[in-house]
Amino acid sequence: MSKGYRQASVMTTTAQPAHLSGHLAPVPDEITAFDLPIEGALPPELSGRYFRNGPNPLPGQVTPHWFVGHGMLHGVRLRDGRAEWYRNRWVRTKSLAGEQMIDPETGVVDRSVGVANTHVLPHAGRIMALVESSFPYLVTPELETIGACDFDGRLTTAMTAHPKVDPVTGELHFFGYGFMPPFVTYHRLDAKGQLVTSAEIEVPGPTMMHDFAITDRHAVFLDLPLTFQLELLERGMPYGWDPAYGARIGIMPLATPGEVTWFDVEPGYVFHVGNAHTDAQGRVVLDGARYAPDDVRVMWEGGSGPTDAAGAAAGAAATGFARLHRWVLDPATGRVSETALDDRPVEFPTVDDDRVGRAARYRYAVSQTPGRSAIVKFDADHGGVTAHELGTDTVGGEAVFVPSSAPDRAEDDGWLLTITTRRDASASQLLVLDATDVAGAPVAAITLPRGVPAGFHGSWIDDADLGE
Repeated sequence: MSKGYRQASVMTTTAQPAHLSGHLAPVPDEITAFDLPIEGALPPELSGRYFRNGPNPLPGQVTPHWFVGHGMLHGVRLRDGRAEWYRNRWVRTKSLAGEQMIDPETGVVDRSVGVANTHVLPHAGRIMALVESSFPYLVTPELETIGACDFDGRLTTAMTAHPKVDPVTGELHFFGYGFMPPFVTYHRLDAKGQLVTSAEIEVPGPTMMHDFAITDRHAVFLDLPLTFQLELLERGMPYGWDPAYGARIGIMPLATPGEVTWFDVEPGYVFHVGNAHTDAQGRVVLDGARYAPDDVRVMWEGGSGPTDAAGAAAGAAATGFARLHRWVLDPATGRVSETALDDRPVEFPTVDDDRVGRAARYRYAVSQTPGRSAIVKFDADHGGVTAHELGTDTVGGEAVFVPSSAPDRAEDDGWLLTITTRRDASASQLLVLDATDVAGAPVAAITLPRGVPAGFHGSWIDDADLGE
């Protein structure tokens, strides 16, 4: 870490809460290592970089919540069957330098201040480090920070950490949400990275909208009952469960930005969608990892569970985990159906990027309980789950699908990349799994030079994406 960065205004103490311990423990510095050891053989087609983002407070800082640590990128360079380098770098945000997003005297919000700790994504020659509360930060292929980006002044809201790239048009669809009106705004970048469309999405209040979906014709918004509550600010995340808010899913034709048809659904919460598509009947089919209301309380409130007597019986069975669900929304009839696709606890669902917004047979996800972790593959067409078990001492991260270059490849012809970390934080690997045989032994296991704290989301950036 370079000198000259003062710490942000967070607590400093020797006590370490759960979100800063074990496999979540932050690392104290930045390193670079070359020629990483490999078990097995890396496919020569894998020529590019795997980057992953996650929160990592500065040494001595104790953040009040896992979600608010400074962004740190971990990267591995693969080429010619070799793992050329590993490096980790903090995103040099204004927040890392100690600046505040909201001026305490004027109340003015500076969206160029943020922690950039949730995702890292390439588009139109840029690599963006993302968090949903601020502008994106641009970084180089070597993980050096360029700076905040507002798309030539056209972006005036925050940017979601979960944009969606249309694999046919190359356009990037995203939104921003906030605690003041307009609460949600839809945006679209063209294939060259220019911001060309912005439109307000009307919602009743300051909902926490973490993710959304697209199809070839629609954007799909999740207006769910986690809402901004200022009195919760001292807890680190000023959002809480609000059953009075209601729960609904909206579909917006991409041709008419801002015009949304809403469907009431059973209360719950979805941090991450798997995919969506518009079927032959014009219905929108959405898959996502859904938390039931009592699971939201257990997960979000740190295991406190329901606080009312009426919910206590249901809460006794709550686990705090999400399950993969499917919603079918029919704009012609106004009807919506909801189906649980599997009872296995999952998070971080992913799909082949070439199938984003289109019908896709497979979903990949992390299944994790206190005593077990696995990378799983769902067959959404025929049912069934295949699991790559990681054992009791290792935690898996989000699995990113990388397609093979075979002509007319099958949908699952490719590999899954995931960083795994020992529960005691003593070691990490980058696993390369055969997506056609997820349960099989890894194609390759790259030993990383340090234990990498479990984080959030990442991307494979092919050399071709950078013109290399």
